[in-house]
Amino acid sequence: MGTIVAVRATPISIPLEGAYEWSCGYVAGFSRTIVEVEDSDGVIGLGESPSPADADAINDVLGPNLIGANPYDLADCERRCLPLIRELRTITDLSSLHAYTGIEIALWDIIGKLEGRPLYSLLGGQARTAARFTEYFCFRDGFEQTPLEVARYCARMIELHGARCLEGKVGARDLETDIAMVREIRAAVGDSIPIRLDANMAWTTAQARLALRRFEEFNILSIEEPVATLDEMARIRATTTIGFSAHEANLTAAVRLGTPDAFVVQFGMFGGIRRTLSFMAACEEFGVNVWFKSPDAGVATAAQLHVTAAVDSVSEPSQSLLRWHADEVIAEGPFVPKDGEVPPPDAPGLGVTLDPVALARCAERYANEGSLDFRPRGAITNVAHE
Repeated sequence: MGTIVAVRATPISIPLEGAYEWSCGYVAGFSRTIVEVEDSDGVIGLGESPSPADADAINDVLGPNLIGANPYDLADCERRCLPLIRELRTITDLSSLHAYTGIEIALWDIIGKLEGRPLYSLLGGQARTAARFTEYFCFRDGFEQTPLEVARYCARMIELHGARCLEGKVGARDLETDIAMVREIRAAVGDSIPIRLDANMAWTTAQARLALRRFEEFNILSIEEPVATLDEMARIRATTTIGFSAHEANLTAAVRLGTPDAFVVQFGMFGGIRRTLSFMAACEEFGVNVWFKSPDAGVATAAQLHVTAAVDSVSEPSQSLLRWHADEVIAEGPFVPKDGEVPPPDAPGLGVTLDPVALARCAERYANEGSLDFRPRGAITNVAHE
């Protein structure tokens, strides 16, 4: 039985083809940490953590703790890196949990490669042959800048790529502009295409009530985080027929408050695949939907595809900015939805291959430009076009 002999973490930045507007400013791209875990047989598992800051913790602390560990023993590997889960619930600094995410995903990749089986097979087989995704829309620097331009973009995505569900940002500009944008989209795509919105906590409860009342005429399926907290969400729940989703993965509060209807998650919120699966199972018991957030690089995206393929309850489309990625670290290139779906790779493990040249390029971009995830208003830089 092989043991872990090396753990390497590399912070990277991937630009989007155009920076997009949201309630707090702009997003020019995204920055993550790519993890490589090598065992004594020379098998290298790939993982991805949600922040570039995770790289130091992995290289300096967590990685050395794993040397000599059995990659099959996920529980032992977690114990070597993290406090007991009951202790995690009592601390506010979850940086080690986030960093461990990339390691844990890489361990699954190693196991799949050693077994010669794709990850979805290790998770029980395929409940579906492909993961469903929304097609994203918003105001983008150098691209769509008016409600009509956004609507025409959405119509093109349906015509050219068979998009089956749309999702996009509101709250980045004034409400009248948001209403005009959604009105134009609905007119351009017809009544049968589901539309989800994402407000990123842009409104007070009073503002949210007004916005939701006006959005209802456009048959909006759901809105993500119209207000800042689950308690505020509960106060406006009875005022609208539009569903709610949130990133705050507090199932206990959701059951108590009766909202949100869905959680929008990322592996980093739980420390990897194993505990994400546990959360999904608990949500299923209480009738709360789960789907994945975006963006991520190709390694975490591959893991999402496998989990979505294997978990029957993850039936709603996840977010997708995949079509906007202007670079990628995997040799296969960005995953791109067709007819609103992306199948998981069939090769062993995650089924993706790290491109060393691309990894170096994305690492150099992070070293030179820092994180691309958040840029304040007035400081927009269209990184992809520089």
